[in-house]
Amino acid sequence: MIERSHLDILLALDATGTLAEAAERLHLSQSALSHAIRKLEDHAGVEIWRKEGRRLRLTQAGRYLLGVAQRVVPQLKEAETVLRGYAEGRQGKLRIGMECHPCYEWLLTVVSPFLQRWPLVDLDVVQQFRFNALEALLNHQVDLVITSDPLDNPAFLNHPVFAYELMLVSAPGWRPDRTDWVCPEDLCEATLITFPVARERLDVFTRFLLPAHCEPKKHHQVEATEIMIQLVAAGRGVCTLPGWLADKFRSQYPLAVRSLGASGVHKHLYLVFRQEDAQIAFLQDFLLLAQQ
Repeated sequence: MIERSHLDILLALDATGTLAEAAERLHLSQSALSHAIRKLEDHAGVEIWRKEGRRLRLTQAGRYLLGVAQRVVPQLKEAETVLRGYAEGRQGKLRIGMECHPCYEWLLTVVSPFLQRWPLVDLDVVQQFRFNALEALLNHQVDLVITSDPLDNPAFLNHPVFAYELMLVSAPGWRPDRTDWVCPEDLCEATLITFPVARERLDVFTRFLLPAHCEPKKHHQVEATEIMIQLVAAGRGVCTLPGWLADKFRSQYPLAVRSLGASGVHKHLYLVFRQEDAQIAFLQDFLLLAQQ
């Protein structure tokens, strides 16, 4: 059987030219090197090298095996480095699932410093509107979920990041008599623009409209936040966004931003991950960056 030690011997011999120098480089005796290669020759039924005075000459089979060593040993060394990186938490992959779709804008502010601090960690973002976060975490399809609704499962940790208020965004002339907040009945004559997500996952329905037995006049779904905002600014409908994101767009477009009800709809952003992954160094650092 070919072992790593056989490949190392051939590489050392090729680099030094003599058995004595190869043994010195590998911190082994000459007899140990000779014995190892002899066992390989007996197993393979072919000579690997022949002695010519003080030097050794590789046979055709030996030269073939040297070529294998020159390809394989660097790959094995790289694999050892990668595994050590995994063991020390310096290397890996962080797959993020998005349930809070407007929070993608916020995520970008965390990703940039994270990638700089963890150059050996790959990062991927799953931004699907019909996304089952619970199933994805359980099946190890993602490692972290960004959501405004904590996941009730003992296998997960819900890490709170920050609180925010869900705001109604409209063109400035919509419902001019209401300056600070709107009631559910106000939306009964409005086109409500949302992301293409099931109603039971939209807070504007579950926490604002449905408890008041109200329905929007029309429900229009749009995938892109920027298009949603441009439709709203053009008076084509209203939408809801986290307050911090609504304020950002209000500085770019003519928009009115108001609370949903006199008390508002208040939420919290969570990062959810598996309990078993809690000690991964780069995951812990991502949580710290998110809180900053």
